[in-house]
Amino acid sequence: MFGSALGGVLGMTLVVLWLVMLLPLIFYLLTLQRALAACAVENRRMQPGLVWLQLVPLFGLVWQFFVVLAVSGSLQAEFQKRGIVEEPNPGQSIGLAMCILSVCGIIPFLGVLAALAGIVCWILYWIKIAGLSAKLVPAVPVA
Repeated sequence: MFGSALGGVLGMTLVVLWLVMLLPLIFYLLTLQRALAACAVENRRMQPGLVWLQLVPLFGLVWQFFVVLAVSGSLQAEFQKRGIVEEPNPGQSIGLAMCILSVCGIIPFLGVLAALAGIVCWILYWIKIAGLSAKLVPAVPVA
C-alpha cells in the first residue's frame, strides 16, 4: 500500500519535472523556427519546421549543430540582403559552444560541469537569436 502511493507520487513528480523541462525547450525551438521564418525563402539554409527534429532523442544532439549553422547562415544572408550591418555568422560561435558542451554533458563526472556550462550557453544563444530575429521584424507604424 505504502509502496504504491510512493510510486504514484514519484511518477507524478517525474511527469511534472519533464513538463517543466519541456516547456522552455518548446519556446526555444519556436524562437529558432521564427528566426528562420523571418528570412526570405531564398536566404534560408533550412526549412523552419526542421528545428523540431531536435526533440528526437540522441539524434537531436547531432541535429542541433546543423540547426545552429543553418540559422546563422540564414540570418547572415538575410542581413546582407536587407543591408543590416551585423557580425559575420551571427550567433554561430555561442551556438556551437552550446552544442559542444551539451554533447560533452554525456561524459561521466566531467559531464555535469559541461552540461551546466551548456545550459548557460543555451540561454545566451536563445537570447542572441531572439535579438537578431527582432531586427528582421518590420516596425509597425504608430497611428
